[in-house]
Amino acid sequence: MTRLLICLACFAMPVLADPPDIVGAEVSGTRVSVTLAHPDTGWDHYADGWRIEAEDGSVIGTRELLHPHVEEQPFKRSLTFSDLPDGPLFIRAKCSVDGWSETRFPLSR
Repeated sequence: MTRLLICLACFAMPVLADPPDIVGAEVSGTRVSVTLAHPDTGWDHYADGWRIEAEDGSVIGTRELLHPHVEEQPFKRSLTFSDLPDGPLFIRAKCSVDGWSETRFPLSR
């Protein structure tokens, strides 16, 4: 009976996959390119975005990723701004299942 309860408890716990890993990020003028790696499985679970944040967490811009990249890992996508603010900036990635990652990647300029 105890084994059964332990087994059932394991199924009741949420399964969290690895968050998207920010492999690199670069700035060229007002264009920011971010390279992500994530174990995309298809439309049910994939890296679906990244954003640039100021030091205080305010969002400067968001790059939505509209489809899975199962066969293209890691992959790079860019976002162009009219102007990037001064001060420290960070990248945060998102996946369709787990949402925004807790980890921020510093953007070097």
